[in-house]
Amino acid sequence: MLTKLRIKNFKAWKDTTEVRLAPLTVLFGANSAGKSSLGHLLLALKQTAASADRRRAFHTGDSNSLIDLGTFIETLHRRDKKAKLECALEWTTSLAFSNPLEESQHFRGDTMRFTSTIAAGRNLQPEVRSLKYELYAENQSILSASLSVGTSAESTGEPSIEVYPYKLVRALGRKWPLEPPEKFYRISDRSLARYQNADFLAGFALELERMLGSLSYLGPLRDHPRRTYGWAGDTPETVGPKGEYAIACILAAQAQGRKLNRGYRKRQQPFAQFIAAWLVTLGVIDSFSVDLTAEGRRDYEVKVTARGGSTPVALPDVGFGVSQVLPALVQAFYCPANSIVWMEQPEIHLHPSVQAELADAFICATQSYEDGRARDVQLIIETHSEHFLNRLQRRVAEKVISHKDVAIYIARSSSNGADLEELRVNELGDIVNWPDNFFGDEMTDIVARMEAAASRQTREAGQ
Repeated sequence: MLTKLRIKNFKAWKDTTEVRLAPLTVLFGANSAGKSSLGHLLLALKQTAASADRRRAFHTGDSNSLIDLGTFIETLHRRDKKAKLECALEWTTSLAFSNPLEESQHFRGDTMRFTSTIAAGRNLQPEVRSLKYELYAENQSILSASLSVGTSAESTGEPSIEVYPYKLVRALGRKWPLEPPEKFYRISDRSLARYQNADFLAGFALELERMLGSLSYLGPLRDHPRRTYGWAGDTPETVGPKGEYAIACILAAQAQGRKLNRGYRKRQQPFAQFIAAWLVTLGVIDSFSVDLTAEGRRDYEVKVTARGGSTPVALPDVGFGVSQVLPALVQAFYCPANSIVWMEQPEIHLHPSVQAELADAFICATQSYEDGRARDVQLIIETHSEHFLNRLQRRVAEKVISHKDVAIYIARSSSNGADLEELRVNELGDIVNWPDNFFGDEMTDIVARMEAAASRQTREAGQ
């Protein structure tokens, strides 16, 4: 699980300052306030780590990637060519290793911190200036490793590695200089080969890749419902950024015999039934099924019974909201245990009462079990729904979810760039620092309506 995030000089953000992330993190803010950029940076890091090009420090994307941010200069705050993009991440881990040259020296951590600084170099392409890993155990730093790279204006020397308190031992005969890092986070194999005991640095890079690999994304624009869906037996990694693989995910989970429950010792259900039950709980349908169109084919149709209806109909024949919320539900429960799911506007096209119920579904996703084990999924939700927030506050007050497991932020635009403020929730579900005009100035509309009504009554009385 991601526990902290800090970003400097990226898009609208001069400096987010340190952002605490919880199992259920919710981001509010006006349009273009910068909240989506936070997720976009994580996606860019993820696609960089997955890229086959080890020399590309930061993959800003293209038409075939998770996210397309344009040129590197376009990603920098106010497109300042001299600015340095800095990203700091902290997440939970179970990383452990020993020093092969010191049998008594063992390291076992529960938290990893990583920081990388990237700047425009030759031809304005991104180049790594520094990277640092820190391994913590019970809030105490037990090991740190960093690599710094001087620019031509600052230094003519080679990159340098510093490790503490671990001591790197040079290998005999390997005097070649250190190479610049690979991508934004990885010390090259050739650089590591200079030392007899530097393998743990490759382990740090693998741990970062594991964390980024657990991240999935669902965007605000989702595919239109279809009359039939093809499935050839594949197992998608996610529902896709537009939810295009949601039905394939349901079928794959069913084929694997996956069963979930809504919490500790609650009743287990096969995956498709579990999702159908949540759609009923949300109040958008009375029944839901995915069935073959005919024996021997690979086409499936989704049949839905609308609320109060009696005859199942195809998915395109019911309200648009069902097909839009379905990918959000599926991804929240389909993703592997210990996943991080970033969603934009999962409440889109939903009635206010359903938006409130969606908060319950996401609380459940962070608390659900599979095969008798807690899934420990983390959800980071961008939303505009006050109904979602109200339900979340209510569940905190009812002790359904701890206030410590919730983080709520509001993003605002300012003259210095975007600002991010945490809305502190107490044990009673109250927001103790409620901002002015959070969801608009409701009293302005109420007063204006009353004045208009009074003025109209006065005019009509005088006629």
